[in-house]
Amino acid sequence: MRAGAKMKGRTAAKGLSDWRTRAARLARRIGGGFVLVLLLAGLALWWAARWTPDRALYPIQGVTISADNGKVHWGSIKAAGADFAYVMATDGADGIDPQYARNAAQARVVGVQVGAIHRYSPLPPVVWLDYDDRCPDRPTRALLLSELATFLAQIEAHTGKRSVIAPGPAFEADYRVTAGIARTTWLRRDFFEPDYGAHPWAMWQANDYVRLTGAGGTVGWNVLRPEGQE
Repeated sequence: MRAGAKMKGRTAAKGLSDWRTRAARLARRIGGGFVLVLLLAGLALWWAARWTPDRALYPIQGVTISADNGKVHWGSIKAAGADFAYVMATDGADGIDPQYARNAAQARVVGVQVGAIHRYSPLPPVVWLDYDDRCPDRPTRALLLSELATFLAQIEAHTGKRSVIAPGPAFEADYRVTAGIARTTWLRRDFFEPDYGAHPWAMWQANDYVRLTGAGGTVGWNVLRPEGQE
């Protein structure tokens, strides 16, 4: 009886030891897998923050800047390869971007060409065309195109230049703005050429996650379509 009891005790102890060993191995595997996922995510973020389209294919490239980028050091932006910058000037009911005048002036000092971005509200933004989460109402396509045409006419009367429209993919899918408004288009799609719009884009925001020395947060990186390319 005692021998049998001892044997059962040893068997139970061995089983417990084996279970602990298997649990420890599983924990190490899970931990290793988690570390690998973190490393891959970190590499993806590092790559996304630095990727820009091939300059051999798109020789003229630039950035999108707003007050969200804080105090911008334009010498660093120029050194990063920006030939031009579109700077947020107005944001609908929020008024003038407080950093616009400074950004525009200092960009010109270092030789970066500057253009202005205007937003229109309270309905979905116009010129830079995206949905505004603060305004859940959506106008009809006919109303939106009418308001957009009026807004563009006001801007163009003031500047003496034809405007560029920049609809996001979802906005364009719903309103087909590029088919209803005859303007040069600036389209957006991270890492891949845009595949929407009624006609070829003139400018492409290729990466909205770029981080540059000289600007807080992320900036949008843009390229111009080379002449003769369809």
